[in-house]
Amino acid sequence: MKKLLAVLLALTMLFAFAACGGNSATDGNVTPDNVPANPVIRMSTTTSVNDSGLLPYLLPAFEKATGYTVEVQSAGTGAAIQKAVDGNADLILVHSKASEETFVNDGYGVERIPFMYNFFVIVGPANDPAGIKDGAENAAEAFSKIADTKSTFISRGDESGTHKAELKIWGDNVPDSAAEQWYINAGQGMGACLTMASEKGAYCLTDKATFLSNKAELDLEIVLAEGDDMKNTYSLIECNPEKLDGINIEGAKALIEWLTGDEASALIAKYGEEEYGSSLFYLIKE
Repeated sequence: MKKLLAVLLALTMLFAFAACGGNSATDGNVTPDNVPANPVIRMSTTTSVNDSGLLPYLLPAFEKATGYTVEVQSAGTGAAIQKAVDGNADLILVHSKASEETFVNDGYGVERIPFMYNFFVIVGPANDPAGIKDGAENAAEAFSKIADTKSTFISRGDESGTHKAELKIWGDNVPDSAAEQWYINAGQGMGACLTMASEKGAYCLTDKATFLSNKAELDLEIVLAEGDDMKNTYSLIECNPEKLDGINIEGAKALIEWLTGDEASALIAKYGEEEYGSSLFYLIKE
């Protein structure tokens, strides 16, 4: 009798489990049969997708659906790429096309996959001492006004994607921070630079998503938005197992597939709409 009851109980539990969704890893039910062999994925990424809240918003859905755990290492693009070169990442998510192409061409990355973008903006104090709101049509003109008026400017100064975008805008007129006291090389991440700009009443180039995510704590406003020279493209790159040891190939592929798939695309498209009235990131459509 006890054996019969045990069998009936086991069957009841089995049917109950089946009714709750089976063993598909894509429906958020991970079972012992489909837990990844190597469940930890190391992502090296730029600070902006972390400081903006995008990754903390996206990754729980991926982890729930697949059983993977994503370890995010966040730094400027230069440092994020170097972590991968040193063998400490399975994939990267960064935003500096030239550096990404070098990473792939040198054999460290498999393929550069641009998948979303947003815009850099120039933020500054409400009184706008450089007069950017009164006539600058693009970032180059805004930077020229900042230099002409010697208004305080906070530069990332950290070889990040944002820093490289800033240097590209300056062109041949990059200020010398040793000679120009108004130009401050912070050597910090985006959040820290925005805090510094707010405290000093300074200008700063930032991605729009990070600024809006931190706006409530800052005494800054957007003085120039979405100019032709301010598009900010993000790419995914799987690290090359033929060049680097210990790469979680399956995990990297799974995360890239998910981030470029329908579920993540829908989440990205609506991120920021409720709080800011528009999405903070835009998908690159083929």
